Amino acid sequence: MKLTIQAHNVELTDWLQQYVDKKIGKLDRYLPDLEEAFVELREEKTRSAADRAVAQVTLRSPRTILRAEERTGDMFASIDAVADKLERRIERYKGKYARNSKRAVAQAATLETAAVAEATEPVEEPVHGGQIVRIKRFEMQPMDPEEAIEQMELLGHDFFVFLNAQTGTVNVVYRRRDNNFGLLQPELG
Repeated sequence: MKLTIQAHNVELTDWLQQYVDKKIGKLDRYLPDLEEAFVELREEKTRSAADRAVAQVTLRSPRTILRAEERTGDMFASIDAVADKLERRIERYKGKYARNSKRAVAQAATLETAAVAEATEPVEEPVHGGQIVRIKRFEMQPMDPEEAIEQMELLGHDFFVFLNAQTGTVNVVYRRRDNNFGLLQPELG
């Protein structure tokens, strides 16, 4: 497994690097075909000191992309928490997909092609008081809304854009505040 560590406003000491390698490296036991782990450590200026140390980890394997983020007051505690969260997500992934080989093969193809491109440079023109600071491009494979919801949960996102296999249109599933899901089906006007 290739481990990449990026630090923002944090001094990446040898001790911290070894700690990340130890904690994130052990995830290879749970997901043996793990190819890459990208770890982002950063200190953010927040009102609450309990949320300043942020650890975000993205794991890539041929079949899936898993992502988790944790915020605590201590960088080592954030690393521990994000590693524990990823262990639970890996177990959930293996439980849902490894048992059903047909669905696992379809999901593997979808997840592999959904890998996002590297971030581009910020756009200079402000849009509604803000700027577009990141553009992501990805291939979409046809899937049904239930598969899109599962993919959204694996990534830990609140929404997921997908190509609906039933209608052939681009749709969006999202998590509602009541913890149910919504499906957006745009129509051309």
